[in-house]
Amino acid sequence: MARRNESLSLELIDLVEEPSDGGAERVRLQTDAGIVECRAHFAASPADAAILWVFGAGGGLGGPAGGVYERLGRRFHERGVTSLQLDYRHPGRLDACVLDVLLGVGYLGTRGATRIVLVGHSFGGAVVIAAGAASEAVVAVAALSSQTYGAAGAVGVLSPKPLLLIHGEADEVLPDACSRDLYAHAGEPKTLILYPGCRHGLDQCREELDRDLGGWLEQALILGP
Repeated sequence: MARRNESLSLELIDLVEEPSDGGAERVRLQTDAGIVECRAHFAASPADAAILWVFGAGGGLGGPAGGVYERLGRRFHERGVTSLQLDYRHPGRLDACVLDVLLGVGYLGTRGATRIVLVGHSFGGAVVIAAGAASEAVVAVAALSSQTYGAAGAVGVLSPKPLLLIHGEADEVLPDACSRDLYAHAGEPKTLILYPGCRHGLDQCREELDRDLGGWLEQALILGP
């Protein structure tokens, strides 16, 4: 379960960037409270647009639906958008995970990103909503199969940043009522997409997710054809 009362600051003291598999780079953000592990696809030339992705309460990389973060990250990388998948220091601790994301946003800023979209799944949905409400560099937020705990208050102050909520109607972990509730309390602009027969991991609606999330990201980052 998420835990509160984490330290309210996180200081970056060192970083390591090194080649990884498939053209990606491994990024290790060394902080005064542990290491934040990341996987990055950096745009070939300095770009002001970036996407930061986080997973659920168990942490990890890749994303739901068989690795949607990796699939879309590669697609947007080819269009000049930097992609950063971030693994939490302490998965499941809400405040600590929000700090990790804000650290990642700051790191992307040092790489030239001024327009950053956050995407999170499950517990990570609450993380990105809270982080998006707290950061001026974040221009839009997408929450997939999101929980409401930790997000219900922040979602109301996220506007005018665009919000995308995606949920499977057959979610066996968090009911789609969670995203419906967040949608009801969010300001405009906001979008809610529900997939009949799709479960928490969104595997049953992989093609639809790639299409809908990918299209929304294009609009959020104002990418040309």
